[in-house]
Amino acid sequence: MALLNPAGAAPAAPDGGASPGPRVLLSAREDRLDSLLALGRVAAHLGDLRRTDWNDWNDVEPPPVAALVCDDVAATGRLLELGVPVVHLESGPPGPPGGEAPPGRALVRVHRPGWLPLPGPPARGARPTGVLAPRRTGRSRTRSGTLLMLSLWHVPEAEAGAFASGALRELAAAALHRTGSCTVVADTGLGLVRSALAKQPGVRVLRAAETDADALHADAAVFLASPVLGAFALAQARRAPLALLPPLGAAQRALAGQVGEVLPLPSAGDPHDPGLWEPAAPAGPWHLLDPALDDMRGAQRVARTLRQLALAPL
Repeated sequence: MALLNPAGAAPAAPDGGASPGPRVLLSAREDRLDSLLALGRVAAHLGDLRRTDWNDWNDVEPPPVAALVCDDVAATGRLLELGVPVVHLESGPPGPPGGEAPPGRALVRVHRPGWLPLPGPPARGARPTGVLAPRRTGRSRTRSGTLLMLSLWHVPEAEAGAFASGALRELAAAALHRTGSCTVVADTGLGLVRSALAKQPGVRVLRAAETDADALHADAAVFLASPVLGAFALAQARRAPLALLPPLGAAQRALAGQVGEVLPLPSAGDPHDPGLWEPAAPAGPWHLLDPALDDMRGAQRVARTLRQLALAPL
């Protein structure tokens, strides 16, 4: 269970100012990119609510009044047993078949853009959120370099290793040559990724749980990403170009297939394609989507539900 990146923590109330709001727990799976991106985007809309994690609990203070848990079914169950009401957010496609469903007492929300129908009926009581967009939708006018957002969540080790030592290494080298810099943000398999890129010292490799990937994207000229919902939402909200890395693992392949039926996104499969590295390339096919299907306020809606639990618990 991972707490929200400290960079997204709510500031303390100033001396003599208003009393801080109720205390809520924020938790995500630190090994899953979608989970971390979703948590950060919702947390940006929590206002004066104080944020905490398991390590802040003690025998004197009461538990948090409510919690937001992204994807971690076990954490949701433990919190409910302690009497803490939970908003359980499913940040992306499910993992391997047979995974646990969140307990029925949780308020379940499912991250899903309006333009991308659910592959099946949602679980009983679950509500789609629409796009979980970043709070800041602008991009730097002086953006440069390449951001490569990589998810190895539930990717078989052999498949991840082959990608890291092959396509990833070639893409990183081309990014350095074409755009001057390359930052890789990965959710898991950091040792594997760093080892594969060790001979390219100009490449930064960052752990997603310790990084504001949305802020990095605002400053990057080129965006390459695994086919995950968090990356789609980021590019859609900013009307930014996005080239998809080869899908790794069953969940990514399934999602890439669903998206491909609706939206023609370019592939980052050929690092020698000059069009891949052109910062002035068209913003992408986002204009093809019906704007009425998504208002980009999914994160606000989830935050509002958590605030309601915190201020008026069930």
